[in-house]
Amino acid sequence: MHGSQAGQHAERIHAALEADAAAKSALVASWQRSAALHGLDPAQSAPPRRLTAAEITETRLKIEPLIHAAQTSMDRLYLAVGGVGCCVMLADRNGVPVDRRGAPADDDTFDRWGLWTGAVWSEESEGTNGIGTCLIENRPLTIHRDQHFFARNTLLSCTTAPVYDHEGNLAAALDVSSCRADLTAGFVNLIAVAVSDAARRIEADNFRLAFPKARILVVPTGDKGANALVAVDSDDLVIGATRSARLALGITSEQLKGSLPAADILGEAAKTREELDRAERGAVHRALVRAGGNVSAAAAALGISRATLHRKLKAFGIVRKH
Repeated sequence: MHGSQAGQHAERIHAALEADAAAKSALVASWQRSAALHGLDPAQSAPPRRLTAAEITETRLKIEPLIHAAQTSMDRLYLAVGGVGCCVMLADRNGVPVDRRGAPADDDTFDRWGLWTGAVWSEESEGTNGIGTCLIENRPLTIHRDQHFFARNTLLSCTTAPVYDHEGNLAAALDVSSCRADLTAGFVNLIAVAVSDAARRIEADNFRLAFPKARILVVPTGDKGANALVAVDSDDLVIGATRSARLALGITSEQLKGSLPAADILGEAAKTREELDRAERGAVHRALVRAGGNVSAAAAALGISRATLHRKLKAFGIVRKH
């Protein structure tokens, strides 16, 4: 960006801050944090700070299970957006990309912009931007071109969604970024839907990997996009729940540290109980069918004892076919 354009961008931001527009606009509130809290200058031209190779390795190790769980969803998301000049990045809680997808032909361009593993995209370092602002505001968002705080980032369009770990904590951000000038608002909206869907898939895959021996139940919440999953052990005790499930069922971390019978949760959400029972019945029936009617094999697949499976077959009225 030319000096005159950078100056105009900085003037626009300062004018918005002086007009005290932060109370009415989430974007201007982020600009306010960038300027007042972090002491950043919108005309600053230094590129994003980058971690050393050793620091990147250490950062990746801290969320390695989540990175592993994200592989398939990142591949699918890149297949959807990579052909139009976008890259896909998974950043940690501190706004540092730890994994990415991008076309080799675009690597030099994205590297120059700092859209690369190891670059620091926290709001504290880069001001208003997709990854950093998403992590601060804890919500999906798009920071499109001149909505960025730094003038040097105003050619970028960044769409980001938060990713929560198996304990319901904010752990990462999934981002699709582009520096193409012809990226339309309509396509940005489609990217936003794809990013949020991919983030939920990552959460679900990570949750299942975190509880490999548990039965995973889907909690109907009325929101088709919700990612409400609970993990139940062989004694029908809830041992894990995604953030969506915790919010939908009122599950607390303290409850999960103790013994939390699944029936107690269902008692708090009577409308949900029948649907959960139906979901569990379906899981039991599918396991039995896949095992060819072999109760021992089905019980092993579900992570429960033969006796428990026999009780469930009787309770659900499932007849084993010989």
